[in-house]
Amino acid sequence: MINGVTNRVNIDEYIMNALREDITSEDVTTNAIMPEPRQGKADLICKEEGVICGLEVFKRTFELLDDTAVFECYVKDGDQVTKGQLMGVIKGDIRALLSGERTALNYLQRMSGIATFTRELAKELEGCKTKLLDTRKTTPNMRPFEKYAVKVGGGNNHRYNLSDGILIKDNHIGAAGSITKAVAMAKDYAPFVRKIEVEVETLEQLDEAIAAGADIIMLDNMDKDTMKEAVRRVAGKAETECSGNVTKERLAEIAEIGVDFVSSGALTHSAPIMDISLKNLVPVE
Repeated sequence: MINGVTNRVNIDEYIMNALREDITSEDVTTNAIMPEPRQGKADLICKEEGVICGLEVFKRTFELLDDTAVFECYVKDGDQVTKGQLMGVIKGDIRALLSGERTALNYLQRMSGIATFTRELAKELEGCKTKLLDTRKTTPNMRPFEKYAVKVGGGNNHRYNLSDGILIKDNHIGAAGSITKAVAMAKDYAPFVRKIEVEVETLEQLDEAIAAGADIIMLDNMDKDTMKEAVRRVAGKAETECSGNVTKERLAEIAEIGVDFVSSGALTHSAPIMDISLKNLVPVE
């Protein structure tokens, strides 16, 4: 189960769609060499150091292909793993092990890469009040898995989707005519239900957002000095979030300024995958 992100039904739907993408009619190679059911097992091996994440998704992929599949897992999501480590053994119909291998590993490698990268960045903020957030810059049809991986890596989730919170960005402001008008309309539409966040790029926009009563103000692509002045002007009237050009090297500097949150799309759109393999497949009696 990916707790707090999605439920088992949704997970199954996502995984089935991924399997259908990879098996449009049949796995012709597997059906050619393994025409009849036969039980087997394979080792899940880590090929580089990192944070493992997505083990439940890995297991569920095989279960959807074979209800006899059993995953003996020796680690848990969030564990630091090392090169060459045996992380588990998957057992079941060899046909399912062969057909599900790539899809299961795609999930596990992607999610582990995000968790590993997130942990690297989160360490830069240890001891600070500033919280690390992800964004909606996720791979299509991978959002529940990628946002879960951010949490496992020690980050926090920003809004899950467009239904999850009000965030007035530059194009919303352009459509409404001004920050003041946009905030007023948002308050009228959802007066007691949602916090209202406004993205600003200048100190003039910042002052307008404060006056309009924004709950959270996103400081977008501001340099260090401008961000310092922005936090000074906000002075607790709203929460602050830094966004844009957020790198590992800048995190300590950003936290020192005193923003409440720092969001980084790189957590999900730029994390490298973690190298993991399914090896040593053999039949078993």
